[in-house]
Amino acid sequence: MTYEEEMLALAQNAAKKEHVRILALETSCDETAAAIVEDGRVILSNVVFSQIDLHALYGGVVPEIASRAHVEACDRVIDEALRQAGIAAEELDACAVTYGPGLVGALLTGVSCMKGYSYALRKPLIPVNHIEGHIAANYLTHPELKPPFLCLVVSGGHSHLVRVEDYGVYSLLGQTTDDAAGEAFDKAARVLGLPYPGGPRIDALAEEGNPHYLTLPRPHTDGRYDYSLSGLKTAFINACHRMEQKGEVLPKADLAASFREAVVSMLVEKAMLAADEHPELAPAIALAGGVSANRELRRRMQQACDQRGLPLYMPSLNLCGDNGAMIGSAAYYRLMRGEIADLRLNAVPALRLVERRTLHA
Repeated sequence: MTYEEEMLALAQNAAKKEHVRILALETSCDETAAAIVEDGRVILSNVVFSQIDLHALYGGVVPEIASRAHVEACDRVIDEALRQAGIAAEELDACAVTYGPGLVGALLTGVSCMKGYSYALRKPLIPVNHIEGHIAANYLTHPELKPPFLCLVVSGGHSHLVRVEDYGVYSLLGQTTDDAAGEAFDKAARVLGLPYPGGPRIDALAEEGNPHYLTLPRPHTDGRYDYSLSGLKTAFINACHRMEQKGEVLPKADLAASFREAVVSMLVEKAMLAADEHPELAPAIALAGGVSANRELRRRMQQACDQRGLPLYMPSLNLCGDNGAMIGSAAYYRLMRGEIADLRLNAVPALRLVERRTLHA
């Protein structure tokens, strides 16, 4: 029996067990995270080592520094995840790892680590798409949630409006045509002189400001459910620069509130447009990704869904950012279908969740 055949047989046996425990590792950007998840819904442990302090000096993530930090932290977070779960590595049923999208060096660190770990333990290895992991975070917060549902995925590098047809099966309704929401927030924060990470700083400062202080454009997109944030971001930056050139003191709270209002309005508007025009596609709506922690986005989505009588699911705040538990949840459903990796698994920094748009509107 070859190694691949052995792993497939082990995966098939694991899928028949009453309870399945998966060790998952996430290293796509600047968090080294490991978790053990049972049956795709129960978190036994969830350990996150943040690199914020390492990158704050540079105002953003430095890929080389991130990769080196992952190398140093992978073993520690895995050991701590096992310790918190109170189980031995031999008791695991499978291992999982994020293999894309993300920073190539960071991804390679995690993939290499888990290929070696799963090989040494003789456990099947499950490759997971990072974006799919964010969607699956909702399964951990809301064990009752089942597909199908519409999901707005908003993070530092991604903004997608997808329909979750089934576990691991997605159709793309809309996406950003340029900047992602998290990226736009980070760049706006930099203009305001806010420290890294910018998104949470903008959100906190905006709570104190007037969201109608500055009127910003809402760029048009050819795709009915697509987003475009580049023009909005540029208009905001130009407005701040003009004020500075006139010697005016920037009203940072008002500017932060205005920018947040513009971005959130666009995100909510397009999501609700899809829900209104295709009710058969959206019996429920979910948020996912780092920007799903944004307070105004959560409030506005809740209000919009309440008006339409639609259930809204949002991950708990500790599961909005990158973490290993969401990867373990997504991996469980891949394991149930026998989708495992061999030793040729590689990092795919530009990995897509859906290869092509499946709904034209």
